[in-house]
Amino acid sequence: MFRIFDSLNWVPNMRVAMDAVLGTGALCEAAICYTGDILDQGRKKYDLKYYVELAKELEKMGAHILAIKDMAGLCKPYAAEKLVRTLKQEIGIPIHFHTHDTSGAQTAAVLKAAEAGVDIADGAMASLSGLTSQPNLNSIVEALRFTPRDPGLEYENLQAMARYWEAVREYYRPFETGMMASTADVYYNEIPGGQYTNLFAQARAVGLASRWPEITRVYADVNRLFGDIVKVTPSSKAVGDLALFLVTNNLSADDVLDTRRDLAFPESVVDLMSGRMGQPPGGFPKPVQERILRGKQPLDGRPGASLPPADFEKTAAEIEEKTGHKPSRRDVLSYLLYPKVFLEFFAHQETYSDTSILPTTLFFYGQEPGQEVSVDIEQGKTLIIKFLTVGDPHPDGRRTVFFELNGQPRNINVRDLLLEPDEKTRVKADRSDPLQVGAPMPGLVVTVGVRQGDTVAAGQKLLTLEAMKMETTLYADRDAKVAQVLVRPGVQVETGDLLVKLAE
Repeated sequence: MFRIFDSLNWVPNMRVAMDAVLGTGALCEAAICYTGDILDQGRKKYDLKYYVELAKELEKMGAHILAIKDMAGLCKPYAAEKLVRTLKQEIGIPIHFHTHDTSGAQTAAVLKAAEAGVDIADGAMASLSGLTSQPNLNSIVEALRFTPRDPGLEYENLQAMARYWEAVREYYRPFETGMMASTADVYYNEIPGGQYTNLFAQARAVGLASRWPEITRVYADVNRLFGDIVKVTPSSKAVGDLALFLVTNNLSADDVLDTRRDLAFPESVVDLMSGRMGQPPGGFPKPVQERILRGKQPLDGRPGASLPPADFEKTAAEIEEKTGHKPSRRDVLSYLLYPKVFLEFFAHQETYSDTSILPTTLFFYGQEPGQEVSVDIEQGKTLIIKFLTVGDPHPDGRRTVFFELNGQPRNINVRDLLLEPDEKTRVKADRSDPLQVGAPMPGLVVTVGVRQGDTVAAGQKLLTLEAMKMETTLYADRDAKVAQVLVRPGVQVETGDLLVKLAE
């Protein structure tokens, strides 16, 4: 079964994937992404009629199952009942309800959907449920016990699995958001459950964890600025990226439309406004679109239609040239989908080999002095590694690590990434000087498109920064000469660091 959705509920984007699935004979589950509140009579854009018409269209296109994809957990209990009951009257295919439990109310939403006749509902194992995850499956089963909708799942079996995952979850504690309780704030900010943890990690990476409540408020402001859109990967990323950008630079959503100041918008925001993710109901607000696109024309029609067909043989040759290895079909598909991530993954394996064979705790936290672990590198081959100690820092920033491998003493010199590099503090850009280009947020310099002495035109790309999967391209805001380039690819910069100096 394939679940197909579009981040803006744009049917032309879904049609290609649906036709492909239907052509294979597999089950096609078409999903409607839920946003807004059908109980709010003052919010007309995403009302009950909108969802019913969309469901009918997807059924006509051949969907075998209809999914209600409530990625932020906004479908309140009585809304779930009303939506499911209406859809059961209007369409003739099974209905699947998927929701997240950030508000803490979504177990009730599943139960009300069950009363209305929903065919399938998602839950998460008890120890991995709640908050930004799905509602508690164990609790839902018990709530339906001895009722006509009793799923018939055994308590002891569910509890055994829950206890197992409870132990596993401990290994991943450092990656938790720190959320201690459910919050009704999700009905205001509308952040999807799957994005909540990622956005918080991004905020922490750029030093904004303490301003998280402000980020969630600005996220809601950006959504309104964009015209109130459906927010799920990748449209939600564009909203989150701009929210982080604005908070980093102490700006508001209103400042986006202030033409007196040139802003380097994140690439995801440019992609969204250019139509590369599709079209929302009613389109994007024109003033916002024109401001972000810098006068460029947005795409007209389905973005995928303008892409050339994938050339598998040519791609395979390109991968072999870049890596020196003959790629598998899986490598070719991975590279076509995620070229940058694939090359980073390949470089990781070239440096460290296949780290997926390491125990979770060893991969994340390393060994304690005197600790011995065994690692199966292939069938019948086991390495027994005993960590001994680490030497003092060398002048080049490396340390000697002493260990035993299958009982034999070994040592290796490795770079200590925790040592502070001996670098001078970077000069900060003068924000009052339009000829000084500063970093809009902390990140890694990915590309530099100009050199000292180059002549650039207004709108020409200067360089690209990346921070936690958020790319931002900086452009020249005027015709000028490049007086000085102060960074190179691979350099980490902080907010406000001077990157490029221009001259009239």
